[in-house]
Amino acid sequence: MKAARILITSLVAVTIATPLSAVTYDREPSPPHAAKAPIGVVPARHLSYIVQGSSFEMAQAAVARVGGIVTHELGIIDAVAANLTPAQAAALRASPGLTLTANASTSVAASHLYTGIVQPYAVDRIQASQLHSQGITGKGVTIAFLDTGWSNKIAVQDNTAGQNVVLQGYDATTNTTGLTVPGSSMSAPVDYYGHGTHVMSIATNMDQGDNGHRIGIAPDAARVIVKAFDQNGAGSYANVIRGINWILNNARTYNIRVVNMSFGAPPQSFYWQDPLAQAVMKLWQAGIVVVASAGNSGPKAQSITVPGNVPYVITVGSMTDNYTPGNPYDDYLDSFSSVGPTYEGFVKPDIVGPGGHMVGIMSDKSTIALTYPQFLASTVTQNGAWYFEMSGTSMSAAVATGTVALILQAHPGLTPDQVKCRLMMSAQPAVDGTGRLAYSVFQQGAGQINAYYAVYSAASNCANVGLDINADLAGTKHFMGSARQAWNGSFYVVDQYNNPINQQGYSWTGGYTGSQGYLWNNGYLWNNGFLWNNGYLWNNGYLWNNGYLWNQNASPSTQTNSVVNPWVRQE
Repeated sequence: MKAARILITSLVAVTIATPLSAVTYDREPSPPHAAKAPIGVVPARHLSYIVQGSSFEMAQAAVARVGGIVTHELGIIDAVAANLTPAQAAALRASPGLTLTANASTSVAASHLYTGIVQPYAVDRIQASQLHSQGITGKGVTIAFLDTGWSNKIAVQDNTAGQNVVLQGYDATTNTTGLTVPGSSMSAPVDYYGHGTHVMSIATNMDQGDNGHRIGIAPDAARVIVKAFDQNGAGSYANVIRGINWILNNARTYNIRVVNMSFGAPPQSFYWQDPLAQAVMKLWQAGIVVVASAGNSGPKAQSITVPGNVPYVITVGSMTDNYTPGNPYDDYLDSFSSVGPTYEGFVKPDIVGPGGHMVGIMSDKSTIALTYPQFLASTVTQNGAWYFEMSGTSMSAAVATGTVALILQAHPGLTPDQVKCRLMMSAQPAVDGTGRLAYSVFQQGAGQINAYYAVYSAASNCANVGLDINADLAGTKHFMGSARQAWNGSFYVVDQYNNPINQQGYSWTGGYTGSQGYLWNNGYLWNNGFLWNNGYLWNNGYLWNNGYLWNQNASPSTQTNSVVNPWVRQE
């Protein structure tokens, strides 16, 4: 029987790109498509669970006591992943102090693609190129990419120092560390799917476009590659959490300041009960910025995925330049971009960034490229690098991740909350011709990223106000956001006194608008948190309009399959 699976898909679209300057890139062999048991499949009559206790040792001992098989050690959340029979699972559920959660699966995928000749527009659109000219390129900051791995020797040389900036690799699917494949010239962990390489190249590519500007947002940032997904973009909660565990344990060694998580899964419980969300919160608590994609399940309301639904992290939606890089006035929100609020009432996404028809590097032998060969560039660079165009919140999250690296190079002492504050307060919301918001805050958050404004912002104490991550993780307090739902199904935002904020854009019927408007500067503060008081009821029942109700003991179903950033139409 298969354990519950979470499909993590990247939002991607591809166009024929014109040749760009050379990038070192060795082609990998075709991915291993031979039949094999997919991740998450366990012996008959067994299911994979995450077993949490008051300590890792307690969880491990409990599984051993009932005869279960430990597959992953997940100390970051005082847990183990284990294969259990129904009887073993029932025995553990009856044990005081233990919590069992289905080991859901995850996967990454690309979007439906569109052909055309498009130059990379993200760096100029968010004004990162201006920072590059000032020497702010992400140097001295390490980004960890939790994804499908990376392609061999892609853009590993620092622009200014000529040093290798891929510092280390960890494969959570095999629990191995290292940057080389024994007996091979390939680098590890190998990206057979293609998603991880594409995401990393958007955030950190050192190559130059035709205008001489760097293509990557933070081209000099160092990288740590953590693989948690296979050649089909599929993985499990246990592998993802094991990857997070490794990042936390090695953050100081490699100066990891930000982690990119371009994947997601539909929420199946409150954020504080979800094991993946708990692990993500541990990173934030430790001073590491987490950037998560909003998901590709828009435009319906309440479609933000895990871990983007975690209130603390920076959750990123997607916009497009409408294939007119020289005209910012016709930009619009991508229709696939997931929108809020979360089921706990938090306004998400926090910001949006370029995610439509994004140019990135990918092996021509990867699963995505073999599936959609028409979206590879018609030519390759002299060193064999292929460019591929995709759309999705995976891509916009990579843009935000690179921006965070720029902020931290300029201001290395900032905390994650301070970084989030500056990103949001410097964002530029989409407005229509009359100056009114073109999209609700539930669709665009604070607006489009502006890297230049964020680096030079002095904003403080404007993100995660009212939240207490230490108490949240300890289980002594949990929090709700400022979003509510009216009897007619519309969503709105309240102030600290629970009074509706009657500002345009703070209420929303849940419908999609195709409004187009340039993203302009203004600050919106709706992300204050409120203490969850066991049984607090929105509209007499916290049922929202979809009728879904979680109780305090809810946990993800063992039968649920999840999809993260599914393949979407190119925009």
